[in-house]
Amino acid sequence: MKVITAREAAALVQDGWTVASAGFVGAGHAEAVTEALEQRFLQSGLPRDLTLVYSAGQGDRGARGVNHFGNAGMTASIVGGHWRSATRLATLAMAEQCEGYNLPQGVLTHLYRAIAGGKPGVMTKIGLHTFVDPRTAQDARYHGGAVNERARQAIAEGKACWVDAVDFRGDEYLFYPSFPIHCALIRCTAADARGNLSTHREAFHHELLAMAQAAHNSGGIVIAQVESLVDHHEILQAIHVPGILVDYVVVCDNPANHQMTFAESYNPAYVTPWQGEAAVAEAEAAPVAAGPLDARTIVQRRAVMELARRAPRVVNLGVGMPAAVGMLAHQAGLDGFTLTVEAGPIGGTPADGLSFGASAYPEAVVDQPAQFDFYEGGGIDLAILGLAELDGHGNVNVSKFGEGEGASIAGVGGFINITQSARAVVFMGTLTAGGLEVRAGDGGLQIVREGRVKKIVPEVSHLSFNGPYVASLGIPVLYITERAVFEMRAGADGEARLTLVEIAPGVDLQRDVLDQCSTPIAVAQDLREMDARLFQAGPLHL
Repeated sequence: MKVITAREAAALVQDGWTVASAGFVGAGHAEAVTEALEQRFLQSGLPRDLTLVYSAGQGDRGARGVNHFGNAGMTASIVGGHWRSATRLATLAMAEQCEGYNLPQGVLTHLYRAIAGGKPGVMTKIGLHTFVDPRTAQDARYHGGAVNERARQAIAEGKACWVDAVDFRGDEYLFYPSFPIHCALIRCTAADARGNLSTHREAFHHELLAMAQAAHNSGGIVIAQVESLVDHHEILQAIHVPGILVDYVVVCDNPANHQMTFAESYNPAYVTPWQGEAAVAEAEAAPVAAGPLDARTIVQRRAVMELARRAPRVVNLGVGMPAAVGMLAHQAGLDGFTLTVEAGPIGGTPADGLSFGASAYPEAVVDQPAQFDFYEGGGIDLAILGLAELDGHGNVNVSKFGEGEGASIAGVGGFINITQSARAVVFMGTLTAGGLEVRAGDGGLQIVREGRVKKIVPEVSHLSFNGPYVASLGIPVLYITERAVFEMRAGADGEARLTLVEIAPGVDLQRDVLDQCSTPIAVAQDLREMDARLFQAGPLHL
């Protein structure tokens, strides 16, 4: 192990290398090193034609994180699990200045382990019948993970293949092949004299070990950014990467480049174990939002009712609107469930925004590949996730909107891994967007101003979730909005389709629901009203 500067570390990366970067939204990214790497390129034009690989999105929707790779000529190919926080990468891909690929986050974490172990790749059902699936490439909805034309062309010409469709023992699978990693960029807290790395001031430990092993066993190098050097580590269990895997250590001399997350310099709650009922008491003590109920809060409260109805033991909450469901559930007096985050925390209260991935006062923290092992094996009893675009077949798009330079790439992250393996799935979002205004009170709902954008469309523009396929697996799927609730139900022909099952008191079925869908929607014969408690001011009591 050799201690070098960030600038010296950047000089090690060569043209054409595959670089794997660790991090999760705003946590655990080697910011000092990637910043220096970008500065080197801007000053010298080197390195060029890199392939960037990362599992979880890393960035602030601005300039930090993997956004440092968002320069034409610097990066030739991007293989990422989530793109929303890396807007510069999305801009590069939509301008067709690189190949862009979006693969399921959990698959990428498992690929690191496969590469480390000298295995040919990862064979799994995760990604089947979504845009990741290349099986029916003639269908515009299936792209083999490609998110731009340049990538689709590379696949068509046989120059790139990040996923194959295979049949094994009479069943269909996807195979994600291994590839060599020339450089792994990781971040930890401290390094000792032999290069052993601890993570005692990090919110979680990502896939650090798997990445380091993969790069080392590929004949590549491992560059680790740390806060400090120590003579020895006080706690053996805090060491997550052994020194035998570490080639270079960069001690970050700028605290702004080694924050715990991009939102917080340091939050001790993220590394403090759960203490009895402390986390629950803290959540219950949080202030309840005052004033009129908005559409977002109504949707969240309806999701809380699913927690009460289903009584799940293990729950996963998505980023954004779903993130507050746990807090609202505690305020409503619910307990008995454990919240988990794909980054690795188990228990506690999940953070949101640029701290998403961390949890306050967790009961345990496992590494990300292990968390996805648990998820994909059916460990989640209930997943509550957001939706951006929905169609009459029950398909959901959260990953990409539009084409060309005006398009937006969000990426799927762990969405596919979770929705294709959880025991039950709940999606949540407003029925329309863009100026929607509602008024709730006295147990009913009034649409004051309709949103400009109808979120239920004839066909989703990007297939992140295949409703009929997931329903065929026996997984119940529910879709919650502020004025209506839908679920996947079998029609007279036996085919599962989106079906309206609940409507808010006070709204008109035709005008406020069916006319706000851009495609015909089946209405259940047993259509019922949503619970009036959702539309009453004050705390939700269950």
